[in-house]
Amino acid sequence: MDDFLYKEIPALGRRVFRLGLATNYGIDGDDLEWGLGQGINYVFWTPMARKVTESLKIAIKRDRESIILASGPSIGYFSGGIRNACEKMLKKLGTDYVDIFQLFWVGRGSALTESTVETLISLRESGLVRKIGVSIHDRRRAGRLAEDSPLDLLMIRYNAAHRGAEQDIFPHLAKRRPAVVSYTATRWGALLKRPKGWEGPLMSAADCYRFCLSNPYVDIVLTGPKNRRQLEQNLVGLQERGPLSAEEAVWMTELGNVVHRTSSRFTFRF
Repeated sequence: MDDFLYKEIPALGRRVFRLGLATNYGIDGDDLEWGLGQGINYVFWTPMARKVTESLKIAIKRDRESIILASGPSIGYFSGGIRNACEKMLKKLGTDYVDIFQLFWVGRGSALTESTVETLISLRESGLVRKIGVSIHDRRRAGRLAEDSPLDLLMIRYNAAHRGAEQDIFPHLAKRRPAVVSYTATRWGALLKRPKGWEGPLMSAADCYRFCLSNPYVDIVLTGPKNRRQLEQNLVGLQERGPLSAEEAVWMTELGNVVHRTSSRFTFRF
């Protein structure tokens, strides 16, 4: 089971617990501490996650190397703003470096230009950040970045209802093999509800994470629980059931196809 829950990721140079924790969906500092105590070490944080910031700062001070901190600027269009955001983040959290510093939603909330890429590289070379990456919905562009770019990490949408990455991104990873973090595992909650015309079993949130992590190209999947109860359920489901069986893979793929055809994408949940 450890081979499923933990993974050595060469692009990050770290051993990672594969369920990463997104902190801006409702959990508080005590929930964060509990999750860290269960082995979670990949923490996706933004300044909007105010309820966990002080606890994260304390955890970083206690044992910096035990936490893989991923974050980035709220908006990333200009070099000066990106660098300023990084420096403010370091000061706010009381740390000398960010493990993964990434531009969010490239093409919409940020721009991957010659100037912004140079800034990311400069931050990495200076030691203020250890690795650089992006979150991106444009799969074909992500495939090109996987093949040829200085990025260490791609954060992409991937779930049972959105499997386009299997054609557009994953085949392009072999050349450099940047780390892959998937998010929207539940398709904003749609995979947890019964779609019209589906009479088979439903997926739990943990099943959604198991689906993502059973793909060999996905290194980490993010969970964005609202509270401790959801976080506990997600962890227990992952630990008890592990990777998908062949039968489960068929069932979840079929359910994902129905959800993709019938549900609205505007039902938000990580």
